[in-house]
Amino acid sequence: MVREWDPRTASSAEIASLLDTLNAVLAVDLPQDPPWRESSVREYLTEVMPGERRIAWVAQAESAADGTPGPILAQVHVLLLGSIGVLEVLVHPDHRRRGLGRDLVLRASRRVYQEGFESIGVEVVGDTPAVGFYESLGFSREYVETRSVLDLAGVDWTELAEMSTGVGAGYHVQFHPGGPPDELIEAYARAKAEIRDVEDGELRPSSYDPQRLRDSLDCLHRRGMKPYIVLALHEKSGEVAGLTEVVVPAQHPTRADQYDTIVVQDHRGYGIDRAIKARMLLELRSAEPHLTEVQTWNAQANEAMLKVNAELGYRPDREWCEYSVDVAELVHRLDATR
Repeated sequence: MVREWDPRTASSAEIASLLDTLNAVLAVDLPQDPPWRESSVREYLTEVMPGERRIAWVAQAESAADGTPGPILAQVHVLLLGSIGVLEVLVHPDHRRRGLGRDLVLRASRRVYQEGFESIGVEVVGDTPAVGFYESLGFSREYVETRSVLDLAGVDWTELAEMSTGVGAGYHVQFHPGGPPDELIEAYARAKAEIRDVEDGELRPSSYDPQRLRDSLDCLHRRGMKPYIVLALHEKSGEVAGLTEVVVPAQHPTRADQYDTIVVQDHRGYGIDRAIKARMLLELRSAEPHLTEVQTWNAQANEAMLKVNAELGYRPDREWCEYSVDVAELVHRLDATR
């Protein structure tokens, strides 16, 4: 049975069943990734930024003879974001190759088309069955990043402490758990705006407007995701010269997600990038004692940041790709093959 599904009103049993399917997918496709926990999963699925909407469908097994609902075997949700619908599909490994994923994509793409959007995008993890699945549906690869993972057990903390002090004169490094203070929001947003046309993929956009940045931080907190910020202030101007962001999700609190790391063009060459990332790791060691890993994503052309990551101990893991397709063409193709 396939039906539209709202995680806000779903039963706790349905949320738990979806979590079981997600962890089954991780165990097969990304066996080195930590399984997700029940903490704030409902909030993760429901909370969105202002102006965004999320619509979901599930494929559920038939109810048992006693009326107990069957488990959720697959799920799709689409985030209507700006001018694109961002798709995510989960199919339990035991129920793949039965047309469930294709059916769910068709339902989601029809809705995206009806909503007036022109394209659908999806993040696809390299070396997983998702690559062949989306390419068979006509999706094209648009953007590729490298995911790297740092095992904190292998970090030389003495060397890391030295790296954290290696910033040039005239800069002051600060740590801000929870997000930057409000008096720095505008300067922080200006620093992020500098690279908006250079290093972003379309499916995980950063927030460059001060109010949208506030909204983004608020949304993270509501989703159970704790942000940590380290920034470098230029002492003479008071401007944010560099920043790095890490989020620790309640859903997998042993592995943190590195978000943006930015050094403003006029302040490059002073060791800011390596210093702020090293300082972040030192602060996380105290703030999140159960943390064991940090994962980060970088454009493959960003050789400078990849070098910094290597110096800190990050190891490349796998490709992380963005695919897209014209939604009208996708709906036509899927309808023609039913």
